[in-house]
Amino acid sequence: MNNWNDLRLEKIISVLLRTGVFLSAMVVFAAGVCYLVRHGNEVADYRVFHGAMPAYRSVSAIFHSTGPSNCRAIIQFGLLLLIATPIARVAISLVGFALERDRAYVMITSIVLAVLVYSVAFEH
Repeated sequence: MNNWNDLRLEKIISVLLRTGVFLSAMVVFAAGVCYLVRHGNEVADYRVFHGAMPAYRSVSAIFHSTGPSNCRAIIQFGLLLLIATPIARVAISLVGFALERDRAYVMITSIVLAVLVYSVAFEH
């Protein structure tokens, strides 16, 4: 007997979304405190716009930069967690639709997941 249904899928997705957002918020908050402790006394220069450093422009660069002494990279990692949360939601939905044997939704969700993964994984 297959006990997989829409209600169970919705509960799993709701836990995933709450957990992802909470975890992301905690990482960004902790890294923000770390950043303020280390750089809180620096004077901000708002006359010139400084874009993100190359170390924070791609997923792989963020992973390579993340460490206990790099608060900015940890903030970026927390934001990646926030971005990954809805992507994980689509992946879980794909699994749920596959278990329900709903071919149309499996196909549509596969396309959406491929577009999401492509947009995050590859540099533009």
